[in-house]
Amino acid sequence: MRKSTLVLSTLLITGSMLLAACSDNNNSNAASGNTPASATADSGGTAGTEATVSPAPVSAGALSEPFTATDLTKLPAVAQNRTDTIIVGLTDPSGAFTPYFQESGYDGNVSSLLYASLVTVDDKGVPTPELAESWDVSDDQLTYTFHLRKDLKFSDGSPLTADDVAFTWTIQYDKAYDGGSSLPSLNVKGGKAYKEGTAKTVEGIKVIDPQTISVTLEKPNATALVTLGSNVLSKAYYGKDYKFGQLDYIKKLHEHPLGDGPYKLEKFLPGQEVRLTANENYFKGKPKTEHFIYKTSEGDVWQFLETGEVDYASFSASEENIEKLKALGFVNIIPYTPSTYGYMQVNLKHEQLKDKEVRQAIMYGLDRQSIYVDAQQGAGAIANIPASPISWAYTEEGINPYKYDPEKAKQLLDAAGWTVGANGIREKGGKPLSIHYLGSKSKNTDIFIAVAKENFEALGIEFQPEVFADFNSLVSKVEGGDYDLVSFSTSMLTDPADGFMQFFDGEITDYDNPKFLELYNKALATTDIEQRKAVYKELYQLFNDELPILFTSYKKTVYAYNGRIQNLTVSPFIGLAGSLPEWTLK
Repeated sequence: MRKSTLVLSTLLITGSMLLAACSDNNNSNAASGNTPASATADSGGTAGTEATVSPAPVSAGALSEPFTATDLTKLPAVAQNRTDTIIVGLTDPSGAFTPYFQESGYDGNVSSLLYASLVTVDDKGVPTPELAESWDVSDDQLTYTFHLRKDLKFSDGSPLTADDVAFTWTIQYDKAYDGGSSLPSLNVKGGKAYKEGTAKTVEGIKVIDPQTISVTLEKPNATALVTLGSNVLSKAYYGKDYKFGQLDYIKKLHEHPLGDGPYKLEKFLPGQEVRLTANENYFKGKPKTEHFIYKTSEGDVWQFLETGEVDYASFSASEENIEKLKALGFVNIIPYTPSTYGYMQVNLKHEQLKDKEVRQAIMYGLDRQSIYVDAQQGAGAIANIPASPISWAYTEEGINPYKYDPEKAKQLLDAAGWTVGANGIREKGGKPLSIHYLGSKSKNTDIFIAVAKENFEALGIEFQPEVFADFNSLVSKVEGGDYDLVSFSTSMLTDPADGFMQFFDGEITDYDNPKFLELYNKALATTDIEQRKAVYKELYQLFNDELPILFTSYKKTVYAYNGRIQNLTVSPFIGLAGSLPEWTLK
């Protein structure tokens, strides 16, 4: 597993397409970033604040419309006195702020403000120009030609050209590259030869002139445009010491990033905050708010919002949370359903979990309704496929809902040969049926453990939970393989293919099913939406039956922010990406 695939993410700002999972915490407070995607909508706030949010098929708990602050005089003095700084809560990043090389999604939250993309998407998810002012795609859907804007600059004033784009794509085919980017899966022509060291360059990448670059694929891929159109690294800076097969030097540059986004790094204080300052060389113009701070706020988000120490945070959309936020008087509230899904990663190396019937028994025997819906006061919904209800590919046709049915679970375990022993724990071949579960410290994890312990005990399964206060410690435990189940949720998903990325980026390596690969590649081989829908329906039905991961829930969230902030918009795909440079304090 790569740490780059793990993130506790809420609002993702456009950046590189490499975050695939996030920890299942209760309060996720980041305006964070990776996958380029979008689906915004309408609805405006008042009190001088413009708030836009996409309509969500799954309502955000007890709040269906934006709520406007009722009394800004209640805003704490510390927040009233800030004139050029906006502060957002964020779980502690590690400091790896280089796209394609992040160690966690929290790092991606930071780098998403430091880097822009070649291509972003509009409020309907359609690709739209950013650093690239236009592009051409050949009739055979194999060659993409990007035309860069003139006079693009990195934050130090140095020029951004097609050579930088070529360098960015090339190093992802280096044999030493082990980050979470999906670009290598595009099969750029000559990429394999470069990785094997039999070619000095990637044949399919052609720099035509300083503002023009083309890339040719070996076969069509429906995600190619937004994948190729991700962040750009400076060749002069990140490529200065580059030698084929040696990428460790980039780690030395993580905490001193050179980007081209709306902000640049001023200072990183581990465990405390990340200070950013407006980039005067940003191609859209210098952001209107001079300073932006990510404040480490894990576990203290309510306190920080109430005292004015942060201006923006996210919460589970429970009735209790919404009423408490309304009572503050000084925050605007936006209901929000992200393009994510929650799941439990399964250690398929462990013998007891290799059997599909055991995985199905766990799904039937776990009261997900109590854990993810009832205990959240309706701020959640049950997930059964690797896609969000807001996805154009989402379907419930032919999908088993795995409603809580302990008797069905027991039947499956019996059929799989797990018999109840004298101590009430099922056994097979002299070994007990035991589940070692990992979770992040949170109220939600406490609820899960309490219910799961009772559910598993009734099935004759020994349940051994382990909770981590520190996210990186949990990741290390998972990387060591000492677990059976661990709770995560994906980062925001642009394309249906993104929902399967953990099976291709090194996070999950033990699911070997030719039918899955056949369908996955078939869905990418066409850009026809209806054809892709049909293939994804088959894929969802396959995963719903085989359960290589155990699906848990869809989150319903609300975002609360300082009523002084103007021009804030939010999308379930790119989050704050389009609006943050325009934020001002009333």
